[in-house]
Amino acid sequence: MASSLPFLAAMSAPTFAQEAEERAENVENIIVTGTRMSNRSAADSPVPVDVITGEEFRSNSSSDVQDMLRTNVPSFDVNTQPISDAATIVRPANMRGLSPDNVLVLVNGKRRHRGSIISFLGGGISDGAQGVDISAIPSLALKQVEVLRDGASSQYGSDAIAGVLNFLLRDNDEGFEFRANYGSTYEGDGDNYTISANAGFSLGDKGFVNVTGEIRDVEGTVRSVVRDDVAGMVDAGYITQSDFSTINTYTNEVPQYWGQPDVEDDYKVFINSGYELSDKAELYLFGNYGKRTVTGGFFYRNPVTEGSQRGNVYRGPTVDPLTGLEDEDGVHSILVGDLDGVGVGGSCIDGIPIGGEGNVTPDPTLLAQVAADDNCFSFIETIPEGFVPRFGGDNEDMAFTVGVRGDLDIGTGLGYDVSAQRGSNRTDFFIKNTINASLGPDTPRDFVPGGQEQTETLVNLNFVYGVDVGLVSDLNVAFGAEYRKEEFDLFAGDEASYALGPLASQGFSSSSNGFGGFPSSTSASQDSTAFYVDLEADVTDELTLQAAVRREDFSEFGDTTDFKIAGIYHVSDDFRLRGAYSTGFHAPTAGQANITNVTTQNVNGVLIDQGTLPLSSAAGQLAADFIESQGNGRPDLGPEEAVNFSFGFSVDVADMSWTVDFYNIELENRVALGANVDFLDALNFA
Repeated sequence: MASSLPFLAAMSAPTFAQEAEERAENVENIIVTGTRMSNRSAADSPVPVDVITGEEFRSNSSSDVQDMLRTNVPSFDVNTQPISDAATIVRPANMRGLSPDNVLVLVNGKRRHRGSIISFLGGGISDGAQGVDISAIPSLALKQVEVLRDGASSQYGSDAIAGVLNFLLRDNDEGFEFRANYGSTYEGDGDNYTISANAGFSLGDKGFVNVTGEIRDVEGTVRSVVRDDVAGMVDAGYITQSDFSTINTYTNEVPQYWGQPDVEDDYKVFINSGYELSDKAELYLFGNYGKRTVTGGFFYRNPVTEGSQRGNVYRGPTVDPLTGLEDEDGVHSILVGDLDGVGVGGSCIDGIPIGGEGNVTPDPTLLAQVAADDNCFSFIETIPEGFVPRFGGDNEDMAFTVGVRGDLDIGTGLGYDVSAQRGSNRTDFFIKNTINASLGPDTPRDFVPGGQEQTETLVNLNFVYGVDVGLVSDLNVAFGAEYRKEEFDLFAGDEASYALGPLASQGFSSSSNGFGGFPSSTSASQDSTAFYVDLEADVTDELTLQAAVRREDFSEFGDTTDFKIAGIYHVSDDFRLRGAYSTGFHAPTAGQANITNVTTQNVNGVLIDQGTLPLSSAAGQLAADFIESQGNGRPDLGPEEAVNFSFGFSVDVADMSWTVDFYNIELENRVALGANVDFLDALNFA
């Protein structure tokens, strides 16, 4: 549990406060998500839309906007990610039980660029996903958030399968608000503070500029207990609690930490602005810049306990307990390397036998023999207590959107919105207190594995026109086009982070242990072009119908056509029935199609290195051939396709509105991490 202590101050003119109140009431009644009509309320929407006001965010004690959403939107979920690789840096969020890939995020109605992180350890449902970095948005910048809980690919394009999150920025042209929050857990750790401010400025009587800034810092927590294998080492006298601070660089309470990561130097700035060019045209722009450093931990690398030893670092073959030479009927051992190479110079034993009390003590005679021989080496000599890597990244996020919207004197008035935007998210990784085992005694302890960046460029052209067809309302005809290009870049790490050292051929793992470096800088890109038509009308006073169709062509994955039909029927002023049927899609990202990664997995209590390879690579094709040969089909990467059906009702009782909705989503060809393949088996197959 945690507690927080808020402080706030706000200054504004009385007239502004009254106007802001009135505007907030209007905004709560009118939505812009899931409809392109200008007067649609959440209660009259054919699909379920939740509206969370800015004040609801500001009264929340959480320090991250994702955690605030989780407490306000039941269909939205996000978790703290301890020991979850890069997912610790950009936390994957889920909606309606689907992955971050299936949630479209908008800011002011415009598509938000993805984060740079692909979640390799995303808690199962998010494995392989590349979602938006929602934590880059400061809560004080928000006027309201609209959550569309329905499929909307035909309206907004790829990813809108589980739903849409639309973050609407504050647009007040006057006033100043300052907030400071401090919180801590009842355990006495996890101290966090947030300092934020928002200010509005007028541009004469024709425009506004609204600016929000936030500074945030979160101390990590420790909720781990001493593992059984470590307790056995302590009981046997191999290590003591005082050694824990040597094993890791964070706490002396336990050898391995488990809890929320450290978030340091978390700075965010958002700007939103608009200016009337004429009575029928407005120039608008908005954007952001932010950066933060997130640091978490990895699993403890046990040096001696059978079944828990870190493979390819400490764990050697079974050996004769007297000679240290390999013997399949022998005892477990600590791996020994021959620095001159096998068969060159003096010979080394295969492993240092382990026995004694608790079966965790290296044989002292053979350990001394290895230590005395300059040609022989074992990590039990230099890091006898084991170690815990400390992993994290420096994340930088920026975006800018500019556009013009208004009405043209064509017929009853043709509304238009033309915009261009560019956004990027970059993470530069670091890993400390680890090794590249294949480098032996020459290994560094700290590494820079490289980085990755997602960049997206979009151009939108949207039109809205009302046509009188004899219904209660005009038929609202919305149509438009979109061009989108996304780029994914990998940046090479330092040489030691990916080096295949001289001991690799003797069973010592290469690359920085826990998170291997990228050996070279690579780039990948893809683009798409889309056209859509969206129709909506009040057919009668009681019935509203909506239909949409969208055609999108991807440079790497072909084309798709998706549609949607939805409606709402007012049985009475207080009771409404609604339903929707739609198809949807998610095209794999350039990053998902080209990412390479080596990380650590806990498989049945044993830590092993796991690599992720793109299918486009020779190694990826080899693995695919092997999987197909086992009768499991051939892995392929293509668009996800979905069918979304929902119906429900809403009822007003006194001053409360209740909604009940049933939904069913059928998702095919889901983009996710493939099954683990023993690469040696694949090589033997080849």
